[in-house]
Amino acid sequence: MIESKFLKENIENIQRLMSISALKHFETRNLGKLLRLSKIRQYEAGEAIIKEGDRDTWLYFLLSGEVRISKEGEEISTIGRRGDIFGEMRIIDDRSRSATVTAIDKVVALAVDTSAKSRMATSDGKDERLDFLLLLYRIFAEYMTLRLRLTNEELVKSKKEAKALKEA
Repeated sequence: MIESKFLKENIENIQRLMSISALKHFETRNLGKLLRLSKIRQYEAGEAIIKEGDRDTWLYFLLSGEVRISKEGEEISTIGRRGDIFGEMRIIDDRSRSATVTAIDKVVALAVDTSAKSRMATSDGKDERLDFLLLLYRIFAEYMTLRLRLTNEELVKSKKEAKALKEA
């Protein structure tokens, strides 16, 4: 893994973040806060980004490349769209990582350190920080809903296939 220092809050970096669809609801000041918590990380093909069972506090926005998500060695899915999020479940439920995420090819991701709350503190106080966290959870909710719908579709398909095999 190659990693940058924490990013600076400047207009060029904020404009880059605005091009990520998952961050479209953020205001400029909130994107600045996100930058202060973020690093750019690059991974080579086959490199583990997240390991099942770990307890790190990083959240990822995919900038380029494709990743494989697997649990207990079984592939669950792949993610390859710019702006896709991974690593959010650990942030929401505070449990160990539920799956392993591995780079399929060269991957570049925006890694957000969600434990670095002191970097989010501003003189504007608690309300602004709360607004920021609510936006972050809204993004999580949108992605979790999408993933749950896909999982439901796969479950129904699997049940139909199992039923057809039983009847055959």
